[in-house]
Amino acid sequence: MTQRAEHSTVMDRLALDDLITGYAIAVDDGDWPGYRALFTPDGRADYRSAGGIEGGVEEIAVWLGEMLQHFAIRQHLIVNRRITLAGLDGASGDCATVQADYFNPMRLAGPATEGGGGPTAPNYTCAGRYEFTARRTADGWRLTGVVVHEKWREVWADGE
Repeated sequence: MTQRAEHSTVMDRLALDDLITGYAIAVDDGDWPGYRALFTPDGRADYRSAGGIEGGVEEIAVWLGEMLQHFAIRQHLIVNRRITLAGLDGASGDCATVQADYFNPMRLAGPATEGGGGPTAPNYTCAGRYEFTARRTADGWRLTGVVVHEKWREVWADGE
């Protein structure tokens, strides 16, 4: 591999890492226009393993916006990212897959958290693995798909 090709591969990997980080921040902040902008127009997501839905990015953004209102605090930690770049011939190119584990502590909304004066410790935690697919576009790397594979979740009452 030439030095120029290695540099390009590193830059692609950094851009994909930024894309996945942007995904976590958009979901945690409830930035649904920002969430939509991370995807190609034909992008899809599948949250069924976590009790959600599967569909196009528009449908998913609306659903996430409604469902995540139940959580006053949320924080996605996406780690152990395995990035694979591929082209049609199997060489590094314009398509990518990213496998990444997630740990997601959240706080269920309720009277104690409304107004910002209540508890902030998580009382709902889930974890699993994401499978992201992405494509290089004129606007940079964009997600074409997200599949969630939830492995476990824990919900507890305050004081436990």
